Formats: sequence, structure tokens, C-alpha cells
Amino acid sequence: MIAAEHLKVAFGSNVALASVSLRVAAGEWVALIGPNGAGKTTLLRAIARMIRADGNLVIAGRPVTSLSHRKLAALIAYIPQHPVLPSELTGGDYVLLGRTPHIGWFGTESATDRRICAELMARMGLAQMAQRQLGSLSGGETQRLVLARALAQQAPILLLDEPTSALDLGNRVDALELVDELRRERSLTVLSAIHDLTLAGQFADRLVLLAQGQIAAAGEPTAVLREDVLSRAFGAGVRVLRTDDGELAVHSRRRRV
Repeated sequence: MIAAEHLKVAFGSNVALASVSLRVAAGEWVALIGPNGAGKTTLLRAIARMIRADGNLVIAGRPVTSLSHRKLAALIAYIPQHPVLPSELTGGDYVLLGRTPHIGWFGTESATDRRICAELMARMGLAQMAQRQLGSLSGGETQRLVLARALAQQAPILLLDEPTSALDLGNRVDALELVDELRRERSLTVLSAIHDLTLAGQFADRLVLLAQGQIAAAGEPTAVLREDVLSRAFGAGVRVLRTDDGELAVHSRRRRV
């Protein structure tokens, strides 16, 4: 579904991505992990054509250069790390913006568009926010609406840049569970940047560890979430534990004097 070969992004003399090659199969969830500045956001923005990148990029079997912006929007739903949130817009109208790629140039939202959004908001526990202005909502509430807008787009590919960073732990898990549930229902392809390494290992099929704009490791969570692998990117203070039910938990180790 996503095939990137030798993607390179530079901002002046600063190389943000250095020849990154990556494939994400249809229906697969791949999580990008790595320290701040490793290139996770840059890679997502390059795939979404938000920034210019050298190299080859194929989306759904077609070279990305052959896709119009409207066609690309029908294929990819992208959640940026810091989305624009007009304070006067209501939650319902904001989620409805996700239907834009399905509306003609001079058309308006149909009853079907509104039904899709209403059902999705109800499923995410957001129905009570439909008439509230975004400026009156908490950071966690608006972040759930941002996720709802992306899901309302019904694109086969989701690019998520830290989609749960403003949520508390319980809502963080619930939001990712919903993404995974819809992924399985709709055979969605998910590529996400996740800072929480434990959650990345719980939800993603594969992990890609980025460091200094390059892929430092890739594979199933058990192959990447290892102290010897992670310490090369995050430093020696990383500890990986296995819980009683077999899940991996990653946390930082305090450096005591």
C-alpha cells in the first residue's frame, strides 16, 4: 500500500531523512519510533506530500507524482502533531471536514456524510461535543475530535503523528483500540509515529526505529523492543520488561547518584 524507496529530505544543510526505504502492506499497522528529531514526523509529512522529498514513493500501486491532491486525500488521512483547530467551529462541523474529499467541487455535505460523522462520533463517545465550539474543549477532547475527523475521511491509509499525545492513559488506549478495530473492519493501512514505546509494541504489527534520519532497526516488536537495540538510539537508561501475560513494557531507568 505504501512503498518508499530512498526518500531524502533536507532543510538547507540539515538532512532530516537520509535515504529511508520503507514498505507498509495493505491492512498492516507499522509504528515509527525514535528519539525527538529522528525523522518520524518528516517521514510522515513526506509520504503525505506535505513537504518535498527526493526518491521514489508509490501509494496504492501508483507513483505519488501521478496523484492529484484530491485523489491523494481520498487515499490518505493524515493527522499532524499540531492540527489547526478553529476555536469557533463546532465539534460536529470539524469532524464533517473529513468528508471533504468525497464532496464535489461545488457540492455540499449530504445526509449520508452527516450520518457517517454522527455515527462515528457516537462510537467514540463524542456525541455530546457535536454542538460545542472547539475553543471550549480540553486538549484531550479536541485530540479525539481530530482522530474522528481523520476516520470520517474513510481513506484506506491512516498517517498518524502522535495521535494520542494529549490523552490520559485510559483514553490513549481506548483511542488506539478504536483505530485497531476500524483497521480490521475496513482493512486500513496505518503508519503512525508513537512516542510511547510500550503502546507501540502493543498495537503495531511492526516497528521501525529511526535515529538521525535513518532506519536503525525494523521488525516485529519483540525484535526491536530490546535494551541493546533501544539503548543505541535512546541512551543507556532504557529498560524492557516482560509482564506476566507476556507483553513488553518499556520504561526509563533512573540514574541514581
